[in-house]
Amino acid sequence: MAKSFSDIRALLIQARNTPDMEAQEQDCFVERTRLDSSQLFSLNIAQSDLAELDLDQYDVLFIGGAGEYSATGEYPWMSHLLELVQTAYENKLPTFGSCWGHQVIARALGGTVIHDPALSEMGCLLVILTEAGKIDRLFTDFPASFRANMGHHDRVTELPDGAVQLAVSETQPNEAFRMQDAPMYGTQFHSELDAHRERERLIRYRPLYKAAMPSEEVYQNVIASLAETTEVDHLMHDFLLKFVVSE
Repeated sequence: MAKSFSDIRALLIQARNTPDMEAQEQDCFVERTRLDSSQLFSLNIAQSDLAELDLDQYDVLFIGGAGEYSATGEYPWMSHLLELVQTAYENKLPTFGSCWGHQVIARALGGTVIHDPALSEMGCLLVILTEAGKIDRLFTDFPASFRANMGHHDRVTELPDGAVQLAVSETQPNEAFRMQDAPMYGTQFHSELDAHRERERLIRYRPLYKAAMPSEEVYQNVIASLAETTEVDHLMHDFLLKFVVSE
């Protein structure tokens, strides 16, 4: 356990083939966690080996997005990633997954993730807390509903055993969840992206989202929908304060 915020050593797991977006994602996590960049250590599993990774070196685990990869896929490194999440869960290491990370956590712990472009969420959309979400330690200061920036074509259809459903959206039953017996959270929405950063991401990865944004009009409407998401801005920072520093 970190003695103070400035002592935190955070590990960010990434899966990126695009160096510019790999760096952008690191910047986004620094911005939203409010850690110093020297406190965030990143490992891109698409480029590096997980075999020698020692989770004991870190106070918290973040799992980010993956524009080029599906959480349903069977890549050479996927089994190692799922085992890493299982180890973090067994060791009760504070863990937060955003978008693809949310899906990976669900899959690793026995939930179901499907590829479903027909129910993709793009842009800034409404998220609604469940009754459990309203009293959850992390979300307790949130309004009953809030807007969040999104961009995904995979989704969690069934949560793992022992998971608590915290939030839903118009089309998604699992916008956020936590595990009951470990400080492990997932959000389908992008907790690391403000409107500017989401715009960068959607522009860069537009070819990957053609099914969800098939025309220029649809694409421009999504870009226009992006908005500042005041509540979400501090979510990962709050996670650190409540589960890493103050525990």
